[in-house]
Amino acid sequence: MQEPQQWSLACHGRSDGRVSGCPALWYVFSDLLLGELSDHPSFGNLDVIQIQVKYVYRCQLKNHRSAIVPKILLYISLFAASACSYFSPEYTRPDTPIKKSWVRHVPENVSATETIRPDWWRSFGDPYLDDLVARAIDQNLDLKILAARTGVAQATIGQVNAARLPTVEGAFGARFIKAPGQNMQKSYSYALGLSWEIDIWGKIQKSVEAQEAEVQATEADWRAGYLEIVSGVAQIYFQIRLLDEQIQQQKSSVTANRRILEIQKAMFDEGMIPESSVLQQSAEVDRFERDLMELERFRELAENGLATILGIPAGDFRVPPGSLRGVVHLIELPLGLPMDLLLNRPDIIAAEFRVLQVHNLISEARRGLLPTVSITGKGGMSSIKLTDLSRAFTYGLDPSIELPFLDPSIYARIDVTEAEVNVVKEEYRRTVITAFEEVENALVSLASHKSQKAELEERLKKLQAVAATFRAQLSEGVISQLQVLESERSLLVAEQLLSRNHQDILIDTIELYKALGGGWPKLEIKEAS
Repeated sequence: MQEPQQWSLACHGRSDGRVSGCPALWYVFSDLLLGELSDHPSFGNLDVIQIQVKYVYRCQLKNHRSAIVPKILLYISLFAASACSYFSPEYTRPDTPIKKSWVRHVPENVSATETIRPDWWRSFGDPYLDDLVARAIDQNLDLKILAARTGVAQATIGQVNAARLPTVEGAFGARFIKAPGQNMQKSYSYALGLSWEIDIWGKIQKSVEAQEAEVQATEADWRAGYLEIVSGVAQIYFQIRLLDEQIQQQKSSVTANRRILEIQKAMFDEGMIPESSVLQQSAEVDRFERDLMELERFRELAENGLATILGIPAGDFRVPPGSLRGVVHLIELPLGLPMDLLLNRPDIIAAEFRVLQVHNLISEARRGLLPTVSITGKGGMSSIKLTDLSRAFTYGLDPSIELPFLDPSIYARIDVTEAEVNVVKEEYRRTVITAFEEVENALVSLASHKSQKAELEERLKKLQAVAATFRAQLSEGVISQLQVLESERSLLVAEQLLSRNHQDILIDTIELYKALGGGWPKLEIKEAS
């Protein structure tokens, strides 16, 4: 019996992605396809890539089937598994440095949702602040811009999704010709066209998933903007309230120093002190008055900034006078701050969604190497009578399959998206590292200012006792009015320092809440199945 004819082609892979022992056609195939796939981790442990084509005829086919079929199935399964991981890579969160605990805080078994409530600013106990925050959320122009960007991203999903649908075009025409001595010649025509690229491999689906990730990222941007606006309103409001207290304290200082100046003038007239002491005290009064005008100027500037955040023209909004320590309460944070609070930060969520977006774009770009199936249809009719257009309709249907793996632009786009993913991964890591710094800075500042608060309160108590003693001694004639005024001036300075410390603690609390994500719920970020 004649031996069966068979021919085979074996291509041995090299580290540079090319193949050896193959005709020129297979070199081209190696450069454009296997060279791309050989860089994939799934091909890293393969020393030989074999592509075999066997032709067997006559009665020997039955005898060799048991040896041929397993090899074919092995090659097909190997290629399918590797191709699946190449065209549909699994998404993993970028690795970042691990931080086990905060330096100034001992972690306890406390959930993130129990630590910070979403409306955390209400814990300050100031209804006027609550009203300002509500107005800012409703009227702030930056938040409206971020919301509009989210709307654009959502609309783009429909634009990308429209590529799945067939495109239908229609046209209608009429022609009229009149020559001298001839009747009018008329003709009518219409045509229909249809084109449809079938998304067999899910290329368009990956584009849709990438855009959906962008929508999630823009929503997280809105949350970050929301947190920034709320924090900004609270900080400016506390600044205005501190300025209110400082203005009142400065007015008291001006009054006290004017009384001291009057006493010193009387003492100078009696020859008890030199004129230089009077001039020095007069300069001191002038300095206190200038400081008072500066504080009033700072308050107006703060009001203008707050008006802009509220979406109100500067100058058209005024905050009624008030106090800080008597109205705004300090918030006691829980003893434990769980580390997973950072996962709730909107900027970290937005950064990871953008990593997922580029990840999906890589999959979409790689699937551009796969064959595309499209259907094109055309039909139409032409007639000299308008009523005859529907009698004879001609049409054609042209299905086609394109093999785009020889298109260099596809490989260029793959390279671009793979380079872009490195950018967004590093941006994600930078966002996480920055978050660690902001939380630690807020904890350090908060702990320091709280320790200063105890010292300032103790100093204030001592100065209050001294001032009370001096007032009692003044009524007995033991000391002079000048000594009493000097003690009251020291007391005013201590009160100013305590008010400043109160505001510092409030600002540190806001910064900490903002650094920890502001109480937003955690979002699970994963690739669509």
